[in-house]
Parts: sequence; structure tokens; C-alpha cells
Amino acid sequence: MYKVALNFEDGITRFITTSPMETVANAAYRSGINIPLDCRDGACGTCKCHCESGTYEMEGFIEDALSDEEVRLGYVLTCQMIPESDCVVTVPASSEVCLKGGASDIFAELSEVKQLSRTALSFVVSGEGVRAMQFLPGQYAKIQVPGTDEFRAYSFSSMVNHANGLVSFLMRVVPEGLMSGYMTHKSSVGDSIALRGPFGSFYLREVKRPVLMLAGGTGLAPFLAMLEKIQLEGSDYPIHMVYGVTHEVDLVALDQLEAFAEAIGNFTFSACVASSECGSWPQKGYVTHHIEPEHLNDGNVDIYLCGPPPMVDAVSSFIQEKGIQPVSFYYEKFTANK
Repeated sequence: MYKVALNFEDGITRFITTSPMETVANAAYRSGINIPLDCRDGACGTCKCHCESGTYEMEGFIEDALSDEEVRLGYVLTCQMIPESDCVVTVPASSEVCLKGGASDIFAELSEVKQLSRTALSFVVSGEGVRAMQFLPGQYAKIQVPGTDEFRAYSFSSMVNHANGLVSFLMRVVPEGLMSGYMTHKSSVGDSIALRGPFGSFYLREVKRPVLMLAGGTGLAPFLAMLEKIQLEGSDYPIHMVYGVTHEVDLVALDQLEAFAEAIGNFTFSACVASSECGSWPQKGYVTHHIEPEHLNDGNVDIYLCGPPPMVDAVSSFIQEKGIQPVSFYYEKFTANK
């Protein structure tokens, strides 16, 4: 049995004890601490933490969840980490997120489904359970595909409208996808929808310095919730977003971003299209082509990034090549749900 100190980003420390061959995530859960996680199989990277000291065994994970370089630097997946000594582990989340009781099941009603483009749609759910929901902007829920036992993960794309008990989501339309098929061909307003959550350590922290938001495709969703929160609370620091898609027709929610730019005095954004074929959109290329030196602010910046794995890897390499060490770099990789 080994003792593990869990250091949370708000300065709180909790101690857990692991049994022989028990993972840190399981030991934490047994102790009433919910380290953010999703798959438990070493595949998603949600439970990534940093081991400051101690030895451990860790196998059975994929590189998309934890790269060789991250392993070398001491990063761990707590769902696979089995201590072999006492350890100190830094958790990239606040104690509030991990100690407040964890995820819960909520039953709601489908209120709206709107096709935004050929590759994206939004949907809204409502109900008393939704009205009572508590989550941080940037987190996600697992939503059960009606008529099946399958769940799919989607980031909240708004905060809860407590007056109407509404919350919205943005999802990518995937050919032959289970949830995509339901939403595009089978759904009706009034359908019962089951949600489980909230999950994730990708969420908006207190704005203490300039912020750079990088969104890829429907990775825009969590940023819409973040910006809604910032609009309510205000910010003394500049916030810039670069939003990238593959084709011009994939651009969605530009009207929302423009509204945020009008309502939040120091928020600016640009949108770019990777494909150079056809289309009249003026800003071409990848997100990294539109990150200016002032957005990185010589490292005095908090970076938030949500997009597919290749985009996350490309941005990480770009920042390293520029020799920039941001104060904080929060990211969430996602792959299309089948």
C-alpha cells in the first residue's frame, strides 16, 4: 500500500492510499475524489496528470492519449498509473471539480435540433434537471443515444439558461454515426434525453492575463460557453480566438462570435479555412498560420485549445518551435463519435 498526495491547482492537497495493483484513479474514486476521466482505458487522455515524485508502473495506453515526450516529462494517465512507491501527483483541475460529488444522471427533453452546416448541428435540451445542473464552462456531458445503451460525449455550448431550463450542444455530423443518425433522421421535439455529467478538466479558469483560444471544427463548442461566462463577468485582459475549419461551408456560429465581440470589449476573433480549393473566405490555412506574436505575449498568456488530435499536436509543436512557454496550456483532443 502506498500513499499518494494529490495536489490540485487551487492549492488544496488530498492524500489517498492505493492497494496493491490499484490505479491512482480507482484509489481516488474509492476515497471520494473524482479525478476527471472518461474512458478508463488509457485512450482519451482526460485523466492526464503530472507525477512530481515517486515511481510507478503504467502500461496499456495509446499515444493519442499520452505521447512519448509527455511520458519522458513525467506525465501520467491516472487510470493506468499503479504506484510502486509513495507519489506526489499534480491534478490539472480545481479541488471544487474533483471533490463536489462527481457526475450525476439527468433526464431532459429535446427542445430543438438545428442543422448548421453539412457537418455540424446544434441541439437544445430542457427540463428541471437541466435547470439544476452545475458545470464549469468548457466541460462536457455524456448523452445517451435514445433507443440504445450507447453514450456519446459532447461539450456544453452554452451555460444553463435558468429561466427556461435550457442548455445547448454543438456536434459534428458523422456519416453513419449513431447519434448523428438519430439527430438528423429520427429525433423529434419532446423526445426524452438522458445526460450524465459533468466531466472534464478542460474548463475556463479565472482570467488573470491575456487568453488565446484555439478552436478546431466543433471544438468551438466549449468556447461558446466560456465566452458566455466571460460576457457575464467581464474581463480586464484581451481575449483572442482563432477558429479553424477544413472547408468554408463548415464555418458555424459566426453570428454568435460577432455578438460576443460586440458585447465583450476586449474579445476579438478570426476564422480560417484550411482548404485552398474554391470558396471565397479570405483567411486560408491552418490555425497556426493565424497566431500572431502579440497573441502569445512572450508567454504571459493562458492558451485553451480544443480540436482533433492532429491540430492539438500541430499547435503544441508550433509553440515549442517559437520558444514560447505559456503560463498555462489547457487542451482537449476529440475524435468524431461514431
